[in-house]
Amino acid sequence: MAQNKVILQGVVLLALFFGLFFGLRQIDFVKVFHIRQTQLNTASKLGDLLWEQVEETEVIIHNDTLQKTLDSLMQPLLEANDIPKDSIRLHLIENDAVNAFAMPNNHLVVYTGLIKACTKQESVQGVLAHEVAHIRKNHVMQKLSKEIGLSVLLGATGNNGALIREIIKTLSSTAYDRALEKEADLTAVDYMMKAKINPQPLADFMYQLAQERSLPDGFGWISTHPESEDRAAYILDYVKGKKLGNRQVLKPNDWEAFKRQIEENH
Repeated sequence: MAQNKVILQGVVLLALFFGLFFGLRQIDFVKVFHIRQTQLNTASKLGDLLWEQVEETEVIIHNDTLQKTLDSLMQPLLEANDIPKDSIRLHLIENDAVNAFAMPNNHLVVYTGLIKACTKQESVQGVLAHEVAHIRKNHVMQKLSKEIGLSVLLGATGNNGALIREIIKTLSSTAYDRALEKEADLTAVDYMMKAKINPQPLADFMYQLAQERSLPDGFGWISTHPESEDRAAYILDYVKGKKLGNRQVLKPNDWEAFKRQIEENH
């Protein structure tokens, strides 16, 4: 009986092995890798075209002090999570909308309105971590491929101005689906905890956005990140019982000075 059982197990294992082997043979890996390479090439070209459009339509802040301070808030998140520090292209834009968004080819745009709305530096870092997660998880191209279509995106790399503007609108003012949003939220929390930064202010900021939902204009991160109250709740539930760091990159006076400089920059 025992011998028959061993033989049966061996037959099952062989069947699984050959099933997997022949299944893999049916996959056209050249085609799969070609599609992936096409997506990467599209993301690179598209990201640069989108950024050129942003440069033409937005007020880019070229203030070394402000840019370096914003960079300093992001750097610990990258370093603690083995993300190359030059892999994220962080941009600061003069705009009172409370918004930040990721674009193809690793562009991350932050509006001054978002920094003004944050009472704590950790809230800004939480938003940065969230957008970095969208970039690292390839959510940006997933979103565009789903909402606009890969073939249309390929057409956009031919300098179609109207389409480029529509893509920017999609990225800056429409939401990711719930699954991608939650993955970015929890990945952001992981990034923060590895960097010894307390993620609770990110949840606090989301509660704040939920309370300000009634404001009609200028609150882009609300429209692109719906159900803020629910998201804050599952973030707090996720960190419950975990040891949280209290690292602050900027001293309180430096954080207030940064906020003041943002307010005064015109």
